[in-house]
Amino acid sequence: MSHRLRRAWPRAWVLTGILAMALFTSSRATFPATAQSQNSQHSDGRFHNAKPRQPLGMAKTAKVLWTFATGKDADTVPTAPIPVHPVLRTDLLAAPDGSLWRLGHSTMLLKVGGQFWLTDPVFSERASPFQFMGPKRFHAPPISMDELPPIHGVVLSHDHYDHLDHAAIQKLAPKVAHFITPLGVGDRLIAWGVSAGKVQQLDWWQSTTVGALELTATPAQHFSGRGLGDGDRTLWASWVLRTTAGPDGTHGLRLFFSGDSGYFDGFKTIGERYGPFDLTMVETGAYNADWPDVHMQPEESLQAHQDLKGRYLMPIHNGTFDLSLHPWTEPFERITALAEAAQVPLVAPVMGERIDLRQPALSRHWWRSVSAAQGSAERESVSAPALGVHASGATP
Repeated sequence: MSHRLRRAWPRAWVLTGILAMALFTSSRATFPATAQSQNSQHSDGRFHNAKPRQPLGMAKTAKVLWTFATGKDADTVPTAPIPVHPVLRTDLLAAPDGSLWRLGHSTMLLKVGGQFWLTDPVFSERASPFQFMGPKRFHAPPISMDELPPIHGVVLSHDHYDHLDHAAIQKLAPKVAHFITPLGVGDRLIAWGVSAGKVQQLDWWQSTTVGALELTATPAQHFSGRGLGDGDRTLWASWVLRTTAGPDGTHGLRLFFSGDSGYFDGFKTIGERYGPFDLTMVETGAYNADWPDVHMQPEESLQAHQDLKGRYLMPIHNGTFDLSLHPWTEPFERITALAEAAQVPLVAPVMGERIDLRQPALSRHWWRSVSAAQGSAERESVSAPALGVHASGATP
């Protein structure tokens, strides 16, 4: 048996276990009270994309799972530590309005109108139904949930483990005033014990204003579900976030948060209705040719940003979990080259680094130092045994 196959067997058993347990733990809630979309994407108790998603089918699904189990290279995860800027509550309270901290994957912390907002808060060790198996974090969160100040609102994009963290929701709920979700996702929160009075659920193109922030749920090309029995019972969405103009005459901020999405013409429609955007946070990671309908290649992420009429581009959905087959640095490198060629200013902060939403610092390619350290360690590991070997191949 090859070395790669020997290493793959434990992963294969893990995948099998996750699938089996997902089958038994999947929710079959239908959310009849609030998950009734007025748009055409809701029928037969399920939500649908504007453009039908091409199903993988049994044969291709089996092939993908086998490739995940046996064909993944070591470079899909970092072997050197990822830099993280620790964030303290005092830092957050002292920070000016219009600040953003990337906490990992698709988890952003924003400060607007003197209030704090979180997108897709995931703080658990693994993006999985269980914390003893499944994709593990590359780095610790820059701040703990206990250290966070009161959160005015949480914005959720959809119901997947790497975006909707059950443990985080339960721990955050007492300090969160509002949860803004797509249809059905809010019912999930209520079933978990979140007060219904804190939850607002929106259909595509619906808006609400909470404090200093106007939030509009906009279309995305994706899917939802936490198990094998609740697929597409809840809606997925991207989000337009707009603040009011400041008292000093500064224009209100316009931000776009993609959640997860394949590329589709909806980005152009969103740009026409709500653009231009100061910053677009667009998923760039966990892509593969086998699932083009639900995640974007970096070329498509750049095109989505341009369709949205964005100024600064922040690639998200990368750098925290191993969710595909590509090297973990590939999304950063590909979008960097594409943005440079298109003269699009790229914002890729270190996890926990504060950025100014009006004038964010541009990418300093932090992942390259991790790759360099990783390569150096690998070279030392290879060369170390040879130090005591003579030309004859015999040790002294």
